[in-house]
Amino acid sequence: METEIVSLWDRMLPVATAVGLKIAAAFVLYMVGRWLISMAINMLSRVLTARNFDATLQRYIANILAVVLNILLVVAILGYFGLQTTSFAALLAGVGLAIGAAWSGLLGNFAAGAFLIIFRPYKVGDYVVAGGVEGTVVEIGMFNTVITSPDNVTTVVGNAKVSGDIIKNFSNNPYRRVDRTVQLAFGVDPLEAMEKLRPAIAAVPNVLADPAPTIEILDFNEMGTQLAVRPNCHTNDYWQVWFDTNKAIAATFGAAGFPPPFVVEREEVFQRKG
Repeated sequence: METEIVSLWDRMLPVATAVGLKIAAAFVLYMVGRWLISMAINMLSRVLTARNFDATLQRYIANILAVVLNILLVVAILGYFGLQTTSFAALLAGVGLAIGAAWSGLLGNFAAGAFLIIFRPYKVGDYVVAGGVEGTVVEIGMFNTVITSPDNVTTVVGNAKVSGDIIKNFSNNPYRRVDRTVQLAFGVDPLEAMEKLRPAIAAVPNVLADPAPTIEILDFNEMGTQLAVRPNCHTNDYWQVWFDTNKAIAATFGAAGFPPPFVVEREEVFQRKG
């Protein structure tokens, strides 16, 4: 019995030794491969940083490269053990196809995010309308864009929706126009009103002198004359200039003894009761 055990051990020992050596070699191969992948990704990041690539785009490229290289490493280790890597590659392709079909929306957001970063229709800090949401861009992620609206609500919009919709970037140009429409009471001389209003609007804080504010006759109706009041300012000062322009109109016409003006946004007539 002991002789049979010894004989079995003698036969098993070379096999166990060979398997152990292969496992050890595979482990070493895996560690060396991971080190080389890490070095390659770090080297790529340094090159992209030196060429002033966007940080988010760098993460995209680094993540894609890491996935591809890790898959190649696993295939190489399986091949070292003598497994049929062609069958594994076919299985991996099938799994990838199934995942792609299941996550089509998510992958669409990922691809759209890459294009947003490459073509840069907006950047973090810009005031935009994107995906039907208006506000300041807080983050451009791999799958979503985060926007904070003027009423301080954080909204997460899928990149696919953003790229497939109209994008308005209010921060792209050096200034933005504030459009106000003033209804003068019947009998008020519009030319006199315009002359009194020009210095008042020009004195509103953060209104640009170049281009100068536009104050012109817009239209006439049964209540009197409508004036177009259009100062220009930086996007960051838009609402401050909007509200201060309204106050300047009310204060200027009040000091001149004009009936209180009506500030309207459409061609509708607003009448005061009583």
